[in-house]
Amino acid sequence: MGIVKISDGLHVEIRKSSNIMSRSINSQAEFWIKIGMLAELNPTLTYHEIIKKQLIKEKLTIQDLLHE
Repeated sequence: MGIVKISDGLHVEIRKSSNIMSRSINSQAEFWIKIGMLAELNPTLTYHEIIKKQLIKEKLTIQDLLHE
């Protein structure tokens, strides 16, 4: 684990999004970092395609997610 310095403005946006998405601030930041990294590595994929590939990689279906 490490410490990452971010701007106050970005921290506010992460906090707002974390409240909306019911995630901790750290979890929201980690999610955005992961999606950003995947988007840079796969520039032709849409957000939805990236999410779908991650669900398949974890062998999760939408039905699995709805039953949790």
